[in-house]
Amino acid sequence: MSYYNDKSNYSRKGPRFFSTVAVALISALLGGVMAVALIPSIYGNKQLASTNQVVLNSGATTPTVNTAAATNFPVAQIAKAVGPAVVGIANFQSRGALFGGGGSSEVGSGSGFIIDAQHGYIVTNNHVVTGAEKIVVSLADGRNINAKLVGADDRTDLAVVQIADTKDLTATQQGDSTKLQVGEPVVAIGNPGGQEFARSVTTGVVSATNRILNIPGEASFNLIQTDAAINPGNSGGPLVNYQGQVIGINSAKNQEAGFEGMGFAIPISDALPTIKQLIEKGYASHPGLNVQIDPRYTAEYASQRGWPAGAYISKITQGGPADSAGIVAGDVITKINGKEIKSSLELTHELFRYNPGEKVTITIFRNNKTQDVSVTLTEIKPQ
Repeated sequence: MSYYNDKSNYSRKGPRFFSTVAVALISALLGGVMAVALIPSIYGNKQLASTNQVVLNSGATTPTVNTAAATNFPVAQIAKAVGPAVVGIANFQSRGALFGGGGSSEVGSGSGFIIDAQHGYIVTNNHVVTGAEKIVVSLADGRNINAKLVGADDRTDLAVVQIADTKDLTATQQGDSTKLQVGEPVVAIGNPGGQEFARSVTTGVVSATNRILNIPGEASFNLIQTDAAINPGNSGGPLVNYQGQVIGINSAKNQEAGFEGMGFAIPISDALPTIKQLIEKGYASHPGLNVQIDPRYTAEYASQRGWPAGAYISKITQGGPADSAGIVAGDVITKINGKEIKSSLELTHELFRYNPGEKVTITIFRNNKTQDVSVTLTEIKPQ
């Protein structure tokens, strides 16, 4: 299967997921992808706990939808309630121009949603704003406002932008994605294809939870799978429940011919700790081992040598947590706290379940033997 992070004008290929998986992402993200592949130990699923300095949803919020009073047209009520909090996001970059012209042009677009009306904070995907020299936010009332990048994190594919003009803004309500049930109805709202189709509404159900895609960024989370139509430009837009609460951030879709109705969203409950870090500090920090992983070590390669699948360590940072625990280059990480690791992305995914400073038991394969070592995870900050 092939997947894309649903922002148009960018593409790339990725590793196997189910069958053959080809991932199309924005070209500006390629450099970041290589860095992720080499140092996956700085990824994961549970971020550093918030310092509680940020109180989201200050100011006006969208109303809770009473589906009991609108049983004939609940999606219409949801669209009316949540639509004003959904925005378009345009990424402008200098491309050069013919005949000596200058300036910047729009190289891609995505979606976002207002998470704090009083301060003008808007959540979107990192791949929507990567490389942007200018960001323009399109509001439901027709205003187009320049935005500043508050913080972005390629390790979780999350970003926060801010607009100064907060007049008449309405923020979304956040739901609890940990309580989602398979089959529960959901609605996706966003700008597929750009501003021309702004705030398009599609509906479906939660097809599955706890999905893992081998896409750097999205691999950090157990994703929500939905059959609500998600198209290029929907990236960063909200996936909402029938109470009008955001339960996910639309991020990727299966685009292989013959497959339909397989979109994926980052669970909002997992994303909020990173979002709060981006607002508080302008960056997000993550737990790490301070090792480099060789992406050429695949399950097929390991099988040919009679070794277990896992994450092959190509380099150790001296004085880092792995070095202090006695891990060396050439070791293969096969488990974290008993959880089996079969690839570098599974390593990053599992590490994000923990916080910097926590101790974990790492199972390594060395000289045809396995052994357990205790490691205290360090804090990895953006470079």
